[in-house]
Amino acid sequence: MSTPTIVWFRDDLRLADNAALTWATERGPVVGLYVHETVGRGIGRAAAWWLRHSLDALRESLPAPLIELAGDPREIVPRLARELGAAVTWNRRYHLTDIDAEVKEATGAVSHPGYLLTEPWDVRATPYRVFTPFFNAARSVLLDAPPTPLPVPHITPADIGPATVYAPAEPAWAASLAQHNTPGEGAAREQLKRFIAASADYDNNALDGVTSGLSPHLRFGEISPAEVWLAAVDAGAWAFARQLLWRDFAWHRYYHVPDMATKNVRRKFDRFDWEWTPNAVPGSTDAAFAHAEMDPGAQHMKELAAWQSGRTGIPLVDAGMRELWATGRMHNRVRMVSGSWLTKNLGIHWRHGEEWFWDTLVDADAASNAFNWQWVAGSGDDAAPYFRIFNPLTQAEKFDPHGSYVARWLPDTADYSEPMADVKQSRLRALVAYDDIKNG
Repeated sequence: MSTPTIVWFRDDLRLADNAALTWATERGPVVGLYVHETVGRGIGRAAAWWLRHSLDALRESLPAPLIELAGDPREIVPRLARELGAAVTWNRRYHLTDIDAEVKEATGAVSHPGYLLTEPWDVRATPYRVFTPFFNAARSVLLDAPPTPLPVPHITPADIGPATVYAPAEPAWAASLAQHNTPGEGAAREQLKRFIAASADYDNNALDGVTSGLSPHLRFGEISPAEVWLAAVDAGAWAFARQLLWRDFAWHRYYHVPDMATKNVRRKFDRFDWEWTPNAVPGSTDAAFAHAEMDPGAQHMKELAAWQSGRTGIPLVDAGMRELWATGRMHNRVRMVSGSWLTKNLGIHWRHGEEWFWDTLVDADAASNAFNWQWVAGSGDDAAPYFRIFNPLTQAEKFDPHGSYVARWLPDTADYSEPMADVKQSRLRALVAYDDIKNG
């Protein structure tokens, strides 16, 4: 039998339109590998829940062994390649690239595109900082040379004996996540069909409107962005296609600004007086964050805990935060309103919000989570902070006019608390603070 090939799965947990898997099958027998990496930023608990069930779905559909190991891929992948006498291939990712470079040097691995519609360096050699010109350029590339998704290849399994499985503990709210989510490639394809059938009513803003439901499936690569793009274009769903390229833009920026999750893109915001407690740990106490060096009586920590648990006294914000906890998802409009309330009305650092979403979103990825938080805080790219202090009361009137979204996630308001901050006064304070940055 010919030399086996290890397909190192990462954020591409699918068989269809998987360039690395197709390349491996053309060489001979296949071994699947997933490394639960102990280097870099650890995955959040909600995303880890999704990952576990997505890997289970992949294992059921993959007619080849799927090995799961935990550790440093710079040690694991070369060692396994030596033991099996195997070649190595993968689909590219656009963070942890130093790790991938070391593994490629050690194994001679072959990499392929597939996680994005456009490679971060393809649209233009110098990075864009504003979305609209990026969108126009990327759309032209895609329309001039439409992607051609690959079919599911014929897979010959390598004979290596039983494959190992890694089973981390599930989060405490796993049962709730399971009620609202179905991970896996099959579920992703069914969700795409449902969305395309209803895509004429797609509205990325209306809280009771049609949404795609595809974000976590794209996050874990259970369906390729090329397949989704072609389906959207064929259906004339250009508003949704534009959202797909926001995803590309976030990765385009993150590739060029790899410290986006911890440092302000606009460095003048280093002077901004956000409330911040370093080295906080999400979810460790009723106050949501705790650390030995932290002042447990810090007012912003109490406000942060109230925001996280949906007890701010602002119905739209609280409904969104409770939706997040129950489902691992949150409507995009409410994400923006909740982020604006935390960073601008409460004056709490965007990093605390980014960390909480990282831990509780099933679709949290390194680029979009950091990019979106810096966008809403005003410290990132494509930001106009003076016009993005969202009034949560008028936003609810505009996008939830019948109150159905709030009623669903905040059904009992009999003992509802007063707002922790006055909407108008806190907005004025934020404007003064942003004006100081502008003129400083």
